[in-house]
Amino acid sequence: MKGLTDLQQLLPSVRQIAQDAGDVILKIYHQGFTVSEKADSTPVTEADIAAHECIVAGLSRLTPGIPVLSEEGGVIPYEERRHWSCYWLVDPLDGTRQFVKRNSEFTVNIALIQNGEAVLGVIWVPVMQLFYSAAKACGAFKWRVHENKNQRIQSRPFHECCITVAGNRGYKSEAFQKFVANLDRPYQLLIMGSSLKSCRVAEGEADIYARFGPTGEWDTAAAQCIVEEAGGLVTDLQMKPLRYNTKDSLLNPDFLVFGDRSINWRIYLPEHLLK
Repeated sequence: MKGLTDLQQLLPSVRQIAQDAGDVILKIYHQGFTVSEKADSTPVTEADIAAHECIVAGLSRLTPGIPVLSEEGGVIPYEERRHWSCYWLVDPLDGTRQFVKRNSEFTVNIALIQNGEAVLGVIWVPVMQLFYSAAKACGAFKWRVHENKNQRIQSRPFHECCITVAGNRGYKSEAFQKFVANLDRPYQLLIMGSSLKSCRVAEGEADIYARFGPTGEWDTAAAQCIVEEAGGLVTDLQMKPLRYNTKDSLLNPDFLVFGDRSINWRIYLPEHLLK
């Protein structure tokens, strides 16, 4: 629907919407909040809902007629969604557990999906006042607000001497431990929450982020655009790029985020995950 020039022109407005949602989140973050539990046993706070409402309102003004699919929105049946060739995919507060712990590692994620592919991605880190953003064929950028400048980012070539592995705070899972045990050289762990792990790969601070466990499509879409525009890839365990809105379920498969496309990371996967 949008050309490449149009995607670039959308970025400033989408960044502003993400920042507005981040301001709402920070207000609640500093004032205090209650924590509830959703049906899938994941936490939700007033900040998740308030950010959702802020983003949906902003995107509806920016692009009337383009639907918005948000983690905190109502269930939209696949029978309706499958007709969408273009839509916004949003995680209003990625890393709610980190928000609850007040460790700053939470983000606002907004992606534009066209024909199953993330073609625009914005990630806002409210506490750090930091943007990561990208649009298809336009590169990936990091922007610290106080510096008021965009810095182009690039994933790094694989370093043979040591592997930097990004992981979430549940990195002690059996699958993750088997994965790092299979690595054929020394490694160091970079542990953090939310989509920041993928951003670290995009900016060349980590080689790979391996995720074994449930995530939603809204968790990866914005980051995938940023990683791929930085030179990396986000794939399932068969090394095929993640696609969006292709099935009834909105859960992702297990996936890999890596910076060097020439490396076949599949050879390090635990045997039971290769079946």
